Amino acid sequence: MKRKAFRAALPYTLPIAAGFLVLGLSYGFMMRSYGFSFWYPFFMSLLIFAGSMEFVTANLLLSSFNPLYAFLLTLTVNARHLFYGISMLKRYANTGWKKFYLIFGMCDESFSVNCSADIPEDVDRGWFMFFVTLLNQLYWVGGASLGALFGSFLHFNTRGIDFAMTALFVVMFLNQWREKKNRKPAMVGVLCSALCVVLFGSSFIIPAMILILACFYLEYRKASAPEPVPVLPEGEERLFSQAEEDEA
Repeated sequence: MKRKAFRAALPYTLPIAAGFLVLGLSYGFMMRSYGFSFWYPFFMSLLIFAGSMEFVTANLLLSSFNPLYAFLLTLTVNARHLFYGISMLKRYANTGWKKFYLIFGMCDESFSVNCSADIPEDVDRGWFMFFVTLLNQLYWVGGASLGALFGSFLHFNTRGIDFAMTALFVVMFLNQWREKKNRKPAMVGVLCSALCVVLFGSSFIIPAMILILACFYLEYRKASAPEPVPVLPEGEERLFSQAEEDEA
């Protein structure tokens, strides 16, 4: 059962492996260039396992101690996982102890595969999702560890290497822009972020996320609001009531 689930999950994760290994290498190199030992990227990739937040954490470790800012920044950067978790409640049901690891190891790529993969009927669903999540984390930890190892004896100018994660999100944004017909959410995100950059400078991330959530909430309220019932003049209302009584 486990072997069959592993064989079914592996092909789905191979394209992710290429991206994770390259990004993990850049993350490991970046951490070494900042002066951190091998164990920092190894344990951070193993225990945090949130690519974008790991890049941000490197700067947090080098800046002044501000746990509240670190907490709010982490919450906003990974807020999308709240919605991932809600949508995966039914899929993670009846998976036993694997459910705890599936929740911990859920990243964008694992969510995408586990949510959309066509799992064969003779393959256990819980073990399939477990191996997808495990393989993706192994790719990331392996890439980060290799980058940290190579960074200990390969010395070159690493300026701009921390832009790798930003470049990834830019590419993802462009792909979504081309594939989606409804570009309103993307425009809301761009405009809110640009406005907060002007108002708050380098501390724009948290205000931008709050503003984006507020815009989406208002749009949701507007879409879910009941349509107003037309009010007829008194004479027409009586005629309408009379016509309904005659039909009855």
